[in-house]
Amino acid sequence: MGIEALARLADERVDHRFKGLPPDADGLTVAELAAQRRNLFTGGFTTPVLALSAERLEHNLALMETYATRHGLAFAPHGKTSMAPQLFHRQMERGAWGITLAVPHQVRVARAFGVRRIFVANEILDPAALRWISAELDADPGFRFICYVDSVRGVELMDAALRGAARPLDVVVELGAGEGARTGVRTEAECAEVADAVAGTRTLRLVGVAGYEGEVPEADSERVHAWLRRLVALAADFDKAGRFRGLDEIVVSAGGSAWFDAVADVFAEIPALSSPVLKLLRSGAYVSHDDGHYRQVTPFNRVPEEGALEPAFRLWAQVVSRPSAEQAFANAGKRDAAYDLDLPFAQVVRRDGAERPATGVSVTGLSDQHTWLRTTDEADLEAGDWVGMGLSHPCTSFDKWQLIPLAEADGTVVDYIRTFF
Repeated sequence: MGIEALARLADERVDHRFKGLPPDADGLTVAELAAQRRNLFTGGFTTPVLALSAERLEHNLALMETYATRHGLAFAPHGKTSMAPQLFHRQMERGAWGITLAVPHQVRVARAFGVRRIFVANEILDPAALRWISAELDADPGFRFICYVDSVRGVELMDAALRGAARPLDVVVELGAGEGARTGVRTEAECAEVADAVAGTRTLRLVGVAGYEGEVPEADSERVHAWLRRLVALAADFDKAGRFRGLDEIVVSAGGSAWFDAVADVFAEIPALSSPVLKLLRSGAYVSHDDGHYRQVTPFNRVPEEGALEPAFRLWAQVVSRPSAEQAFANAGKRDAAYDLDLPFAQVVRRDGAERPATGVSVTGLSDQHTWLRTTDEADLEAGDWVGMGLSHPCTSFDKWQLIPLAEADGTVVDYIRTFF
């Protein structure tokens, strides 16, 4: 099912739905357009257009595969970052255990494209969604699904929705990252109460513990390590109490994109339990990385000897107005660029086929369809120039584009990445 569904993506017709693509490509299939290997800058693409670097994407995929293997971690990268089944499959080809997701719609997308192992880093309480997941489990013995539970009430609602299911739904108790953090059970005593509630059902099966260290209040290395040790201790206490009796493996999971080095450190300390431990890392932003927030917080800054991720996105916009010597406007805006963490970063300017650094050009704001540019005396910027911008926050970059050109360093577009948000 998955390979066939991916193949059908290549048969989709290019039309007005996909911004930035060449107007004269209307009616071609994605495969036909990709086979033409058009150049991003001379092949009829219109601005704004977001491009993903083929070389940097491959580098990032390979680096995280190596990192997870080196540290004995199973890897379920968070798919909500890209919601791109083509990238899901490339991640799994690179050794990923499965894909992490956040909400039922994302699970439906992953299943439509053949993902066999899914970890939902959230509690699912919607009855219709739970019944659909249960039906998927019943229909496919090879489908592995795990999600959070974080309250007795949640367990009761899940149990009510799943009555009559042939297979129990696997759950992990989510340990909250602290008072005032996001979701999750706040104390170990409450975790035990939730685990007891799961044990009292026939529809749910407790398979481990999990959480998200990125929500630790005032996170620093010491606080994050301390919380991760609480998570590991919770798993050991549950195991000692017999809560994992009969399991083939015990799941212990954490890991966003800012502290996976701490996860590797602490998960290396997990003691022997009654069954083998699946040490499941869930970092997702690495796939494209970025030029802002994640460039600053990536753990590879702390362990440079282990490698470095490379920002793979560049948004191209055209200067459409130059009203003064200090100001210019390009034709990309909030509809096109992530802006929730940082504004885009002006990096390069293209004119007449030549590319140069965007010296003296900075982004000061975004309107719906305009980039506000401040220019200094050093700036050589004219109406008609293309400005290449780096972005901050992959999750809110992917979600603004349905079909993203995958371009090599010389601008040759070799494929198109389809997203489903």
